[in-house]
Amino acid sequence: MTDVLRRGRASLAFSFLVQGVAFALLVTRIPAIQNRYGVSDALLPVFLAAVPILAGIGSVTTERLVGRVPPSRVLRWSQPVVLLALLGVGAGRDMTVLAVSLAAFGLAVGALDASMNMLGVSLQRAYGRSIMLSFHAAYSLGGIVGASLAWVGAHWQLALWVSYLPVVLVLLPAALVGSRWFVDGDGTDGGAAEAAGTGAGGAGGSPGSGGTVAFRMLLPLCLVMTVAYIGDSTVSNWSAKYLQDVLGSSEQMATVPYNVYMVTTLLGRTLGDFGVRRFGAVAVVRAGALVAAGGFAVVAGAPGAWVGMLGFTLLGLGLCVLVPQTFAAAGRLFPGASDAAVARLNVFNYVGFLIGSPLVGALGDVWSYRGAMLVPMVLVLVTLVYARSFAPRPDRYGGGHERPHTADVGRGSNGL
Repeated sequence: MTDVLRRGRASLAFSFLVQGVAFALLVTRIPAIQNRYGVSDALLPVFLAAVPILAGIGSVTTERLVGRVPPSRVLRWSQPVVLLALLGVGAGRDMTVLAVSLAAFGLAVGALDASMNMLGVSLQRAYGRSIMLSFHAAYSLGGIVGASLAWVGAHWQLALWVSYLPVVLVLLPAALVGSRWFVDGDGTDGGAAEAAGTGAGGAGGSPGSGGTVAFRMLLPLCLVMTVAYIGDSTVSNWSAKYLQDVLGSSEQMATVPYNVYMVTTLLGRTLGDFGVRRFGAVAVVRAGALVAAGGFAVVAGAPGAWVGMLGFTLLGLGLCVLVPQTFAAAGRLFPGASDAAVARLNVFNYVGFLIGSPLVGALGDVWSYRGAMLVPMVLVLVTLVYARSFAPRPDRYGGGHERPHTADVGRGSNGL
């Protein structure tokens, strides 16, 4: 069983990495996509907003789907769709192809994000210790790789399909092969569900069955997820403009903050699981929120570009722990319906993404961009109010940890 878990963890981490590469290749080449298809500045926000909206629909659909098929199967087939949709964006020539490709990308990304985190939560429960941050560290690494490949394509003025095709040819078969070792939990904890009076479903219940998700109990985590992605989208969409227009940096230097943010995100997530094991999830989440708020404060008050860079560095170190720990907390909060809880929580990923960039842009236009940076600073401090929601909950083993049990580790994605 140890070998099964190790292979499952490695294959899932690779899936996170692949998703990081694909998403970075899309978002970092938006200007090139706009030029290729002749998308006007007025129409571009419509396309950009459609992707997270459709991703939310994909996540909700996945919640229903995993009641009939295991999350590993959803992930196995949604990841190739994401990669092929990316290639479609790069290879198409008219607006219809772009719209269809982005629609497929959005729907598949929603299913992909939800199913990946479902598997991550169940694997963490099987391990009995914090490993969730390591999966998101793999995503950050993929983002760095994807952004670097995008830079190469832009530097050499390669056609989009020329940049995307080799990546898809390498990653798609590798992802399919790696998916053979996914490990499904059953999405439930029979003892916890029975204690709650909900039942755990019939014998050999399907993934996602058993237990219910009370939205009132999930709401604090939804709020934390939303503010975390408001912060993340602020950095990804406004860091370059802020450094150049507000802090007076060169155009070349303005490209650096996002890369610094991604590197510090990778560093924080690589070390974060050790912090959770040593100090507990509540302490790590509180520290992350305070560091992120401090980062926004430094950015807002920065007298020059180098101090602004320090602020974005702090943002990466602070924000990076919030999202993985929010998914893990949802799994602990609803052990009898962790798959459903993760799918619903994942929707607020896209809510935050949709709110963050327009919010900062509107405040920057009517007020100032320095003042606009104080809004996500205040919002991220909301996490402190709900930090207790991240505390481990006593289980049927008498402790605060998720322990492995046969329903969680006895079945790989191929049914063995």
